[in-house]
Amino acid sequence: MRKGSLISFGPGAASLILIVVILSMSVLGMLALMSARSDMALTRRSAQVIEAVYELNAEAERHFAALDDAVAALEGEEADEAALLSRLADRLPAGMSLRDGVVSWTEEDELRQLSCAVRVNPTGGADRLQWVEHSLTALTEEVWN
Repeated sequence: MRKGSLISFGPGAASLILIVVILSMSVLGMLALMSARSDMALTRRSAQVIEAVYELNAEAERHFAALDDAVAALEGEEADEAALLSRLADRLPAGMSLRDGVVSWTEEDELRQLSCAVRVNPTGGADRLQWVEHSLTALTEEVWN
């Protein structure tokens, strides 16, 4: 005679295990779908923020080019640095200000502000204009949320 117990599973146990496996797989699939949707929304929002920042940067570069044109127009004139800076102050594009040899301006949209400053170096140097400040500030926390 055999000692020990004989365990026997009926057809109901296999069905129960199958149902648990199917439910587990369904929950994991649903979690993966929710994660993918969240990632897609975050990626779209990130792309919008980056596009807006690059647009501000492009506008700052356009203003830098206009400033470079104004400085280039003065290059042929014979005068001391103070007189050239005074003439440059009169020819600055709109929105720019000159103080102590540094031209500054800001680029803005609804949620961000890009502060720009460029030093006007003395004539005869390799680089007539040099970036001093180029900093982005979020005006509200909404930008990053």
